[in-house]
Amino acid sequence: MRADTELSDATRAAEPMGADGAVGVPGAKWFVAIVNSRHEKSVGDKLREISVESYVATQKEVRLWKNGRRKTIDRVVIPSVVFIRCTEEERRHLVTLPYINRFMINRTAAPIGLRRPVAVIADTEMQKLRFMLGQTDTPVGFEPTEFHIHDTVRVIRGNLRGLEGEIRRNPDGTHAAVLMNPTDEDIKICLRYKTEIAMYTIGAHSIVTFLF
Repeated sequence: MRADTELSDATRAAEPMGADGAVGVPGAKWFVAIVNSRHEKSVGDKLREISVESYVATQKEVRLWKNGRRKTIDRVVIPSVVFIRCTEEERRHLVTLPYINRFMINRTAAPIGLRRPVAVIADTEMQKLRFMLGQTDTPVGFEPTEFHIHDTVRVIRGNLRGLEGEIRRNPDGTHAAVLMNPTDEDIKICLRYKTEIAMYTIGAHSIVTFLF
């Protein structure tokens, strides 16, 4: 099983009438807005001021200051992302706001005309995310793992556990990400490269290769 996904590192600026390269979907849905890093909570506050439902993925964390005092903060878990529930008409207006850079596009879906459809998060997935961040005491993070050429990697879970490989450079300059799903259920993943994000569902007992 193979899916080739091209991810551009170009960042789109906000354009009028939702001209962000996305095809809309009907009804109120959860969309993924891309905002400036470290501005996630302030963007969420601004959206609430205009009565727009939004969610910034945060987790309560206790910080210990140099003076020995402890303070509980809301740590942003997914950088540069604010989830927004709205209609397509509202999304086309929101993308014109100066603090919304653009909306995530589902680059794994079939194009509609010359454009890809806008990415949509199911209500059930949002509920799971909120529950996970609200119920666990273990810090949750969505930080990228850095690999370098000639690094040795090893499979640590599943039937292929113990299998080793070496990271090499492709002659044509492209990058490859190989993801395996050894479970009996489909798994939804979010692959992030620089400023672009691709969402995909890996079928049970399958291997998917992404090129970008």
